[in-house]
Parts: sequence; structure tokens; C-alpha cells
Amino acid sequence: MTTWAGRTAVEIADAVRREEVSPREVVADHLARIAEGDGRVGAFRVVRAEAALAEADAVGARADLAGLPLAGVPVAVKDNVPVRGESTRNGSAATSTEPAAADHVLVARLRAAGAVVVGLTHVPELCVFGTTDGVHGIARNPWDLTRTPGGSSGGSAAAVAAGFVPLALGNDGMGSLRIPAAHCGLVGLKPGSGRVPRELGGGWYGMSENGPLATTVADARLMFSVLAGEAAEDFGTRTAQSPGGAGPGGGGEGGVAQGAPASARLAVAFSIRSPIPGVRVGARYAALAREAARALARAGHEVTLAHPPYPLSFGTVVLAHWAGGTAQDAEGLDPRLLTPRTRRHVALGRFASRLGMLRSDHKAALNRRLEPFFTRYGVLITPALARRGPAADAWHERGWLANALVNTACSPMTPPWNLSGRPALAVPFGVLPTGLPGSVQLVGRPGSEHQLLDVAAQLEQLHPWERTAPLSGGATAPAQGPR
Repeated sequence: MTTWAGRTAVEIADAVRREEVSPREVVADHLARIAEGDGRVGAFRVVRAEAALAEADAVGARADLAGLPLAGVPVAVKDNVPVRGESTRNGSAATSTEPAAADHVLVARLRAAGAVVVGLTHVPELCVFGTTDGVHGIARNPWDLTRTPGGSSGGSAAAVAAGFVPLALGNDGMGSLRIPAAHCGLVGLKPGSGRVPRELGGGWYGMSENGPLATTVADARLMFSVLAGEAAEDFGTRTAQSPGGAGPGGGGEGGVAQGAPASARLAVAFSIRSPIPGVRVGARYAALAREAARALARAGHEVTLAHPPYPLSFGTVVLAHWAGGTAQDAEGLDPRLLTPRTRRHVALGRFASRLGMLRSDHKAALNRRLEPFFTRYGVLITPALARRGPAADAWHERGWLANALVNTACSPMTPPWNLSGRPALAVPFGVLPTGLPGSVQLVGRPGSEHQLLDVAAQLEQLHPWERTAPLSGGATAPAQGPR
């Protein structure tokens, strides 16, 4: 008997379109895996078992089934994105329990493409921090259940890494897609500004973007194309391009394993320098990024050690925007129901606003500074993380400073690309001595999402990764109560 849980979205959608399997069978397989494993992983706040099966039947009955890009593909949605008929709790006791009256535009696009929403995933309160824990539960990294999956899209990343779903929707305001992707061995794409609808709270002063989490580059590309509203006929031509291929920003073809032809060679910058003064990248994480840079050089790209000109003030500016965005999201919420770390973060945001630190010109100033660098280099490769993720624990019960310090030490490499609005993605690469997946970050020019995916696909072919965590083995965690 074929088991569909653990298969890629591309494989599932193709089989459903060919009527080799029904959407109900696919969804039922994934629900069974969730029932078996999520008590240990804690990826989901809500599992929509009955509703998902009914939606799967509706997909199977659609007259346009043969043309659906995500036909019958189970997806998870981060719990700060409205799903019709479900409450959107955003990780907090202060948010409304009323069900959403309508889908977020991206949920509507996923459903229109044939996807089935099986559940809503855990987030830290108001999606502020880089660990996914709070009043609704603690999410764990399926590769090591004693560690966090990262945050704030940690529940979504855990769901994909555990094989509960092949795709999940998350968002990224300081690295909230790329950090969990890096911890969990996934591809996580933060699109550039304007490529995917945001329509999410205040958007953290333009820093937050919605994007996909997936186990393969082809799956991430497929989901991104749906989210971005790209034409369905483009999907098939964008699943296995080499750098410079058919996607935007490319031109030319070439075999990956044989090296990039001259027309597809990219000028790639490599850097392990932290954008935040005083925060260093650990040696093991730097070594993985060096090896990934060497792999691209061996494949024919021009790879140069070169560091983006991060301003000295960057750490202060991004902290102000991070806190200020949270203060916007907390408007109208009862502060007595927020955790102490969130209340302190909100207070910092309001203080930054009073000081005039949330000026709209910060993005433009950063991009003016970065422009010569990205004129010279088409792609930047860096470590995705600087340290191992913290323990999976009740970090929401600890103070703001403890959370801020551990988050910053672990993941200083992601925030510049939120403030600048440039596309960036995390892609698995290698294995750390701890046994956890390794990861690197790719950053590109505006509009270069498909080019970054092309480069990620090249790394995927040169250094394949294990896609799904073996939940039957490894560390165990206490079972969680009903959610």
C-alpha cells in the first residue's frame, strides 16, 4: 500500500491529477501521521481533521482537477494568517477566539490551486521571538525533540520536517521563515518586497513577508509561484532550472552537475561577517557556508570573499523596527494577557516610536548603501545561523533580555534582508556535528526569487539532503496535552 505522507508536493499533485490517488486518501495519510507524531512534536495548535477530509472530497470533485498546481496537497498555515472558520490566535491569550470570516488572500490562492488546509501551526506570542513556545504549547525540532524548531514559523517548519505536510505557509519579519527552515533542514523563502501579498497586521514597517516552507527546491518554487499569483503554465518550466534559467533574472541553460556554462555563471559573494557588531558566527556554521561557496565555485560560478557594507547602526535600527512592529500588532490587545517578554518588547517599540527611530527612510538608506555591492554580485551566500538553536522550553516564561540575547546570538544573519526588502532563502547544506541539518542563506537582487531558487536547486543536486526527520528514533519529548 502506498503511503503518501512524506512524499513531495510535486509528486502528490501529479498523482492526484492523474487520478492515481484521491485527495481524500492523501489527506487521510497525512492526518494519520499527525495523529501518530504531533503529540511529541507539537507543530499544530489546531488540526482540522474532519474539515480537511471534506475539503479533500471537494477538491476531488472539481471539474478543473487536471489543471490544479497543488491538487490534493495538504498544507499547514501559520497561526497568524486567517483561515476561514478558525480562530487566529497568533500565539497569545490576548487575541480573539472568534473564527475568521474569510481566508487570507494567500490561503484563498492555495485553496484555488487545489491545496487542502489540514491545520494551523504554533507560533510564539505575536510572532516576536525565535523560539516557538507559549500559552498554546511548545513546538519541537523533529530532528532533535529537545531543541526548538526556531521561530516564529517554528510550528510550520516542524510540521514539514516531520512529514505531517509537504508544504507550509509562514512569514518572515526578522528571519521567521529562514531561521526555522535552517533549524529543521528545509527550504524557506522570504520573497522580496511586493512579490507576494502581505496583508498581515502592520507588516512590521514593511519588513514582514509571507512565503513557503518545503523539503525540496521544486516544492518551494511551486508554492511560491502559487502565492505570487504566477501563471499556471509557468509552473512546469520553473521546477528544475539551473542558475540563469527560465525564471526572472536568468538567461541561458546548462547542466548543474557538469558546471554552469559561461552564460549562466553568476558573480557570487561569500561572507561570514555578522551584520550585528559583537555577534560572531560559530566555526561549524561558518565551515558549512565555506563548503557551500566552494561547491558553487566548483560548479563554475565566480565566488569571491566579499562582505556587504552593513552600517554600524544596523543593530539599533532593526531592533527599533522589530519592537515597533510588535507595538503595532499589540494595539487593542489587553496587555494583562500578554506575557512579560512581549509587554517589554511592546514598550520598547513605543519608546522607539516616540524617539523618532521608525523613520520610513531607513530602508532606502540601507539599499543605497547596498546597491554597489549587489551591482557587482548577483548572489550573496552566508551562514543561515550562527549557533545551535536553544532548547525547546518555556522561553515565554523568561525575561525579555534572556530571549533577545539567545535569539540574536543564534540568528544574526537574517534581518538585513527584511529591512532592505531583498529576497533571501535558507537552503539545507550538510550536517552539523550534533546531527542536526546544516543550512546556508542565499540573498539576491530585487525580483530574483527564481534565480535564488535556481542556485538552491544546484546545491540540492550537488549535496542532496535527507528530507524528513525519522520520528521513530532519536530524542523524545513529553507528550503534550490537548490543543
